[in-house]
Amino acid sequence: MKILIADDDPQLVRALRITLGAHGYEVVAAPDGAAAIALAAQTHPDIVLLDLGMPRLDGVAVIEALRGWTTVPIVVVSGRTGSADKVEALDAGADDYVTKPFQIDELLARLRALTRRAGPATGEPIVSFADVTIDLTTKSVTRDGSRVHLTPTEWRMLEFLARNAGSLVTRQTLLKDIWGTDQVADTGYLRLYMSQLRKKLEPDPARPAHLLTESGMGYRLVLDPA
Repeated sequence: MKILIADDDPQLVRALRITLGAHGYEVVAAPDGAAAIALAAQTHPDIVLLDLGMPRLDGVAVIEALRGWTTVPIVVVSGRTGSADKVEALDAGADDYVTKPFQIDELLARLRALTRRAGPATGEPIVSFADVTIDLTTKSVTRDGSRVHLTPTEWRMLEFLARNAGSLVTRQTLLKDIWGTDQVADTGYLRLYMSQLRKKLEPDPARPAHLLTESGMGYRLVLDPA
C-alpha cells in the first residue's frame, strides 16, 4: 500500500518513512503543496498524509485540488489545533485530522481504519428520511434525487447510524467502528463529522430533526421524528 506524505519537515518525513516502511507501507514524499499534487497524479497513492502549512500551496488548496479528480483518503497531520482549521480541512474534503505531536500507534490505527474493507451489508439496503435516501448496498446517498458527496469517514459514521436507525449509538462504539480501536480518545472528531453530516443532510442543520445528539452518550438517527 502506497502512502504519499506531503510535509516540509524533513525530519518528520524521515521518521514516518522509516516507521511506515517497517509496517509494510510504501512511502513517497513531497516537500510542498505543488509537488504533492504532481506526485499524486504520477504515483496514485492509496492514502495521502498532508500538512496544512506548506510552501507554494497550502494544505487546504492541495485537498481541493485532489478532490477535483480523486477520492483517495486524505489525512491531515498538522500542528494547528484550532477547531476552525479542522472544519476548513474537513469541508475541503479531508477524511481525518491528526494533531501534531501524535502517537504513531494512533496514526497507524487510523490508516488501518481508512483502508480496511467494509463488512457485508445486513438488513434493509435502503434507509430514508426527509428527502434523503441512503443505499447501503451501493454506498451512496442522494438528497432530493441529487447525489451527495460524503468523505469515507462521513460515510462510515452515517452507515453505522443507518444500520442502527432509531437506536442510541454510543460515542465509544462509533470511535471503535471508524478508527478501528477503542483506544482512540474522543477529541471532538465525532462532533465535527456530525456537524458535516448535518450540513449535507438535515433540512435545518442548526435544528437537526434526524441526526440527533444524545447528550453525554452518543448519537441517534431518527427516520420519522414525532
